[in-house]
Amino acid sequence: MIAKDLINYLIPPLMPKDEISKAIRWMEELHVNQLPVLDKKIFRGFIHEDTVLNLKKVYDTVKDYEFRGQECVVNENQHYYDVMRLAYEHSSGLVAVTNGEEYLGVISVKDVIEAFAQTSSVNHPGGIIAISLKQIDYSLSEISRLIESEGGKILSSYVTDDLNNPEMLILTLKLNTEDVERIIATLQRFDYNVEAHNMAISGSVDQERLESLMKYLKF
Repeated sequence: MIAKDLINYLIPPLMPKDEISKAIRWMEELHVNQLPVLDKKIFRGFIHEDTVLNLKKVYDTVKDYEFRGQECVVNENQHYYDVMRLAYEHSSGLVAVTNGEEYLGVISVKDVIEAFAQTSSVNHPGGIIAISLKQIDYSLSEISRLIESEGGKILSSYVTDDLNNPEMLILTLKLNTEDVERIIATLQRFDYNVEAHNMAISGSVDQERLESLMKYLKF
């Protein structure tokens, strides 16, 4: 899924000449704490609720306030993983989308989370295991073979660096079965270090868990 497929057209852009009262009203109505600002179809950044409310002086128009997140932008054809990464890096609830020049719309983090749940097997019942291993030892095909020898299958996988050891990585696997004890035993028998597991991931994963997973994956 690419960025243009996730654009939320219900979140409108502001213009620099718009009154600040309009910005505040829209944020309240849409339940967001930031809005995109355009100048002749060019994205100029986001105006944030805290920027407006924390200043002692209230200015009349949007252009009088500081804009943030000017680099929180993706091209319309970029993968939604890039959207997740930028949202995390900029601590932003919105990511702007352009065609390389002109603004096309914004994507909300909530919309990305929903897309992530639909396309990454998160909502399928099954267990999750996290394996710590050296980067030079990483072989998903070998690990998959061991898991399949116990009747399991990998539905999705994520690889992240171990922040405490640059030579190590963390491989997080979503499996098609909740009964992962035999799989863990087999992996350990072949010297794989299973650091964590969750044997009962239900078919309904709430937003808080997904947001935690995004942070874990450094998106």
